[in-house]
Amino acid sequence: MKKFNHFTLSEYLDVLGERKPAPGGGSASALAGALGAGLIEMAANYSLGKSSSKSVEKKISLIVRKIKAVKLGLLALVDKDAEAYELVVKARQGTAAEKRVADRQSKAIPKLIMKLCCDGTILAAKLVPVGNKNLFQDVEIGVELLSAGFHGAKVLL
Repeated sequence: MKKFNHFTLSEYLDVLGERKPAPGGGSASALAGALGAGLIEMAANYSLGKSSSKSVEKKISLIVRKIKAVKLGLLALVDKDAEAYELVVKARQGTAAEKRVADRQSKAIPKLIMKLCCDGTILAAKLVPVGNKNLFQDVEIGVELLSAGFHGAKVLL
């Protein structure tokens, strides 16, 4: 089966709306965070090459690399959450020990989503003083999407 993070947006939204256990809230939370990180990455990329200070350029370049890693990590979790929840569904027919293992594994994914969303928010805060002032609205929207991803994942714990 094709990975959700390889679906078009329309395909993903269609499958999200189907009467199936996955993808669900965790997957959608990871995607919201990835969208936010993508906006912050775009703002950081637009900020590159705009400063005459080498140290500022170095800071922005580091932010670009780190926020891209956050984005890719969250994008991977779009699928990982769905996979973990499918294990929970299968474990419902299993032993109590199998249920506990599946539950523990499924709870690890929201924690990772929350951590990456926090990491992205910290990077956005580091971008604000040195970034392109014309893109602060995009950074703010990115932070809101990261926040949505964080809070969505928190509900699952």
